Amino acid sequence: MQAFVMNGVGETRMTEKERPQPGPNDAILKPTVALICTSDVHTVHGAIGERENLTLGHEAVGVVDEVGSEVERFSEGDRAVVGAITPEWGSAAAQDGHPSQSGGQLGGWKFANEKDGVFAEYAHVNEADANLAHIPDGVTDEEAVYVCDMLSTGFAGAENAAIPMGGTVAVFAQGPVGLMATKGARLQGAGRVIAVESVPERQELAREYGADEIVDFEAVDPVERIHELTDGEGVDAAIEALGSEETLADCVAVTKPGGTVSNVGYYGEGGTVDIPREAWGVGMAEKDIVTDLCPGGSVRLGRLLRLIEAGRVDPTKMTTHEFDFENIEEAFELMASKEDGVIKPLVRF
Repeated sequence: MQAFVMNGVGETRMTEKERPQPGPNDAILKPTVALICTSDVHTVHGAIGERENLTLGHEAVGVVDEVGSEVERFSEGDRAVVGAITPEWGSAAAQDGHPSQSGGQLGGWKFANEKDGVFAEYAHVNEADANLAHIPDGVTDEEAVYVCDMLSTGFAGAENAAIPMGGTVAVFAQGPVGLMATKGARLQGAGRVIAVESVPERQELAREYGADEIVDFEAVDPVERIHELTDGEGVDAAIEALGSEETLADCVAVTKPGGTVSNVGYYGEGGTVDIPREAWGVGMAEKDIVTDLCPGGSVRLGRLLRLIEAGRVDPTKMTTHEFDFENIEEAFELMASKEDGVIKPLVRF
């Protein structure tokens, strides 16, 4: 089969690999569409260390091609989506309520980290009954592929933010995860959503997904502006959806005492992340900082698919470009450069 791989830090290529085989509890998925993520770019740039001949990608839907002997819920030919995070559900971390950390820190993140990812003609899915979800007839592949990561991660940012009904939230960065955090905040009952973004196309989408105010950080100081908008009180919650030390500091600074900073950003470089001491109330302002890795599992995926099927969210507004699998290198370079107004490039197999 053909696969798109990382062949060392800074190197990618299309190559030929053996088709994977399923274990008793596993499945083989034949992707139909996939999305490229900025975290794929971070990986190639060395964020998680050296990798060689590692198939990239963690966002894909497709058709089940083969199942192991113990798989009960899926059969050959089923349309299915697999989460970006595929935990080992019997692990101690999963039993302790943190399945995304199964097998050690970030251990639930297997695709394009611990094992080959989904940018291939076939992809291996561990614990298929728990990590795959059936796609409803009323949901297209192009919609369903967003539940793999963008909806799950962005909505987790809003869920973890403890936004009071009618409360105020600031969402820093309106990339795909930030846009879904904005939509998630609205679905969670936020009364006022402030989106921090400088790119006009992303500002427009933020408004469509529920932002009441846009703060352009290139035009004004976002901390000062958010304090102006909240009469000096700050927000009940801030969501960091970029992975920037400066942005995290701003989140802490705009959150009122007793509020929550919810982090879903990926810090792809650097050694440490500083927290502003005074804005944090010298450690005693009762500002919680909560982090999360994209929640996975069939129950989570099914709920997100239900929101799409019910018309509560249309993630395809974020699809700005489409490519055939044979041209995935071009799609990857576009995501790395962030040129041509790209938000999410979709790959067709």
